[in-house]
Amino acid sequence: MTLTSFYPVICTSRLAESRDFYTRLFGFEVTFEADWYVSLRRPGPPAYELALLDHTHPTLPEPYRVPVRGLLLNFEVTDVDAEWQRLVLREGLKPELELRSEEFGQRHFIVADPDGVLIDVITPIEPGEAYAEQYVNPA
Repeated sequence: MTLTSFYPVICTSRLAESRDFYTRLFGFEVTFEADWYVSLRRPGPPAYELALLDHTHPTLPEPYRVPVRGLLLNFEVTDVDAEWQRLVLREGLKPELELRSEEFGQRHFIVADPDGVLIDVITPIEPGEAYAEQYVNPA
C-alpha cells in the first residue's frame, strides 16, 4: 500500500463550534467547508490534517451516525506549561485532567472540544526508571 494521506475525521453534532475551536485555539485553517463537512489543515512543516463531519450525514452508514465518543487526540508541543497558561488560564478551557508530570515520560493536561473529544496536550519528559526500559527506541 502506498499511503498518501492519513487524518482523523471527527463525527460531530457541533460542526461550526468544532471548526471554530480547532482554528482559533489550535492553529488549523479551513481548506474545504460545506454545511456537513469541514477539512482543516495546520500549516507546517509538518502539516497536519483534521476533518469534521456532521454525524447525521448520509455518507456514514446509518448505524454509525452518532457523535464521536471515546476519542483522545494527542497534541505534542514544545512547552506544555505555556499551553496550560494559554488554553486553561487565559482562554478558560476546563481542564479534564490538571497539568502534571507522569512517570511514563509526559508532562501533560487534558481539555475537551465542543463534542467531548479529549485533547491531551503533551510535552515529553524523561521517564522514570520503571518506564525507561519499556521504550523500544530510546531517544
